[in-house]
Amino acid sequence: MTSPGTSSVATTSVHVSALDGLVNVNSLFTIAVFVGLSLATPGQHSLELRSSCDASADVAKKLLVFEVVSFSFFLFSSLVAQGLKLALNLLNSKDVDEIFRAHINIKVLRWGMMASAVGSVMGCLFLMLSMVNVIQIRLGLLSCGSESSAQAVATLVTLVSSALLVYISTAIYAFWH
Repeated sequence: MTSPGTSSVATTSVHVSALDGLVNVNSLFTIAVFVGLSLATPGQHSLELRSSCDASADVAKKLLVFEVVSFSFFLFSSLVAQGLKLALNLLNSKDVDEIFRAHINIKVLRWGMMASAVGSVMGCLFLMLSMVNVIQIRLGLLSCGSESSAQAVATLVTLVSSALLVYISTAIYAFWH
């Protein structure tokens, strides 16, 4: 990770803490993926009293695909973050006098952290799409006019989109400064 011309000394404890946080959040989202998978059973009737509002097998298939894609992005993000943490910790172990500092290629670190952040954002987007399908399976299809489903989806999309906008903005700001 280090090269004489492009390496710089940076405080790595902050980077390790940020990577730890990213891995922890990804772990929580991964749990949500498996909870979503457990809620989707074939032939399940929605809480809407009309049978026309029951989700078809296609909705359950979409849920499964979105959950697997979401899990893949979270796993990608976590593995990149863990790889960066491993490199930082190994570099730190070489310099006993400076426990919290390491000679690192800051460009590699920044791009790795950005790749990990992008993986988390994509995982969140696909998790949101899978949750829309969970809502349709449990509360009724959006296409049949289920008011409960529409309210739940609107709240989910509004809050998750707002949070992702803040996360993306701060990640880009941190990347360029």
